[in-house]
Amino acid sequence: MATRRLFMVRHGAADAFGRLTEVGRRQTELLAERLARLPIDTVWHSPLPRAVRSAQILGERLHGVPVREAAELTDCIPHVPKSPPAAWAGVFDGYDPAEAAKGERLADALTDRFARPADTETHEVLVTHAYQVAWLLRHALGAPRERWLGMSCGNTAVTAIEYYTGAAPSLVVYNDMSHLPADLRWTGFGPGARP
Repeated sequence: MATRRLFMVRHGAADAFGRLTEVGRRQTELLAERLARLPIDTVWHSPLPRAVRSAQILGERLHGVPVREAAELTDCIPHVPKSPPAAWAGVFDGYDPAEAAKGERLADALTDRFARPADTETHEVLVTHAYQVAWLLRHALGAPRERWLGMSCGNTAVTAIEYYTGAAPSLVVYNDMSHLPADLRWTGFGPGARP
């Protein structure tokens, strides 16, 4: 039975223009050290600059591993609930039905492409965005579509899911930042208590 192992990571910390910061570069270098211990077959990335640069850094350190773009990994709102929780209302402000439908199509394409077993053993890294990691996690757990809300992940945090033929996916780890020192964890979030 072939196993598809997905290591989903949010890109490194970025500035307001979507460019990787020095902190984001260092986070990604440390992630590369961690991933170098695994038999990675491919690094897939979103077409957005912060993910592209993060994937390039991984590719420079994972010698011989192909780095490829996957449009399905693009940052988007994957699902707009009919009645969003009040705390999330600002996230959906201004989304018209056409934009919401486009996000849902992209999210469905993401799960169709990556959230399934492969024909051979694979170890793939997906360099993407927080919402896409949450969407794939929600899908693996069989949770309702709106459950992607509130599943945040840190920059370069690892979420790993295994897909098997004829069996439910297995969540191996979620939002693991053990490769980062404390001062590089939890970037990208607002103020508040952090574990």
